[in-house]
Amino acid sequence: MTIFSVQSTIFTRASVAILSSNGLNRFSFASSFSSSPLPKTKKRRFPIVSAVDIGGVTVARNDVVRDDDPTNNVPDSIFSKLGMQLHRRDKHPIGILKNAIYDYFDSNYAKQFEKFEDLSPIVTTKQNFDDVLVPADHVSRSLNDTYYVDSQTVLRCHTSAHQAELLREGHRRFLVTGDVYRRDSIDSTHYPVFHQMEGFCVFSPGDWNESGKDSTLYAAEDLKKCLEGLARHLFGGVEMRWVDTYFPFTEPSFELEIYFKEDWLEVLGCGVTEQRILKQSGLENNVAWAFGLGLERLAMVLFDIPDIRLFWSDDERFTSQFKKGELGVKFKPFSKYPPCYKDISFWISESFTENNFCEVVRGIAGDLVEEVKLIDSFTNKKGMTSHCYRIVFRSMERSLTDEEVNDLQSKVRDEVQRKLNVELR
Repeated sequence: MTIFSVQSTIFTRASVAILSSNGLNRFSFASSFSSSPLPKTKKRRFPIVSAVDIGGVTVARNDVVRDDDPTNNVPDSIFSKLGMQLHRRDKHPIGILKNAIYDYFDSNYAKQFEKFEDLSPIVTTKQNFDDVLVPADHVSRSLNDTYYVDSQTVLRCHTSAHQAELLREGHRRFLVTGDVYRRDSIDSTHYPVFHQMEGFCVFSPGDWNESGKDSTLYAAEDLKKCLEGLARHLFGGVEMRWVDTYFPFTEPSFELEIYFKEDWLEVLGCGVTEQRILKQSGLENNVAWAFGLGLERLAMVLFDIPDIRLFWSDDERFTSQFKKGELGVKFKPFSKYPPCYKDISFWISESFTENNFCEVVRGIAGDLVEEVKLIDSFTNKKGMTSHCYRIVFRSMERSLTDEEVNDLQSKVRDEVQRKLNVELR
């Protein structure tokens, strides 16, 4: 399941094993090229961090950003986010929402669900993909979609990466919350780091035998009852509907939608856990359900936050608007600085992907880039294809100067040509 997570010791046993062996001590319920040094500029767009603290464990940059490993594609801009854990800040919208969900489970399932929110985001490919039945040829496994530390180690794409480990350790009902990482497009609702929460609940034969219901039906009905209550807890008395869908790790699978602000909003994905997952954890006689939700997605709706980059802002005009325990306080925009538009056109190669292009732009401009959008594409008589992208530069905290934007665009052009094997037009 792809959208769930929460724990209080960053490195699990499996993660510690990664630490020892490597020098380190797309699928999701909630609805990615080699790294190289940052270009030299007069002023860096984000800091180069030499080490980060993850749950009391110090992780060095050279253990995660490896210029000598061709499978490594973790840039400094991503490494600097490791350990920030916005979900553990009680006065931050992400943390406020997480705590509101905790309140629901504490009130309705007293002491039944364990909470994990400090598990390491550095996991094995087995944890991230194999343990949750992601097919070997699925696109989410590619360097284009996922951040690889090395060929066997990634930054988790979903909090479900901890599911099998927790089950093997004997945990049966739990919530897992954490930061997850995916190489993605650039716009107001997409960011390469975001936060998910997963819920998992295991039932024994005695639970459904007493009900007289089939085990799968019993789990599905319990799941829907739980999540309908959660939706009411967060959004009030809203109209809801269930939509059948597909996930590789649940069957049947559902999405919950609510009618909010005159439109249907997808809240989360969920389903009855595939028996194969339970069997490989020694629970072949049990049944379980799981759900996953994206915290940013819901927080943007509940707090009226228009741009996902704001969650990472330290500007007091943003941070001072939120208080512990106050869910749904409406964000008041403190400024709207003008955007600066720059276009770039080039002939693409067979290896070109848009995610790689967005990584180049992010690596140079950081959070000063608001959007990257394909505005034109054509193929000439020789079979060569040209793309034209519009890059929107805009700071959330100040006006950008023409000189600054021109410098960023120039560096983007140089790096695109150098890294992506394209021909500028």
